[in-house]
Amino acid sequence: MSHTYKIIELTGSSPISSDEAIKNAIAAANESLQHLRWFQVTETRGHLEEGMIAHWQVTVKVGFTLNPK
Repeated sequence: MSHTYKIIELTGSSPISSDEAIKNAIAAANESLQHLRWFQVTETRGHLEEGMIAHWQVTVKVGFTLNPK
């Protein structure tokens, strides 16, 4: 059985951690997409306030299988 994947790019954010930012992005994608299969973190960045991390932003590519017809 072969699969065809579609890839989308998302940016998730969190004041807690980069892991939480990833989970937020995937959770949002899961609300409107089906058959999510994998993710790849492509960029991690953050916002600083007074020399401390105030907010994380993580860009991820998410792959999902297309529905067979």
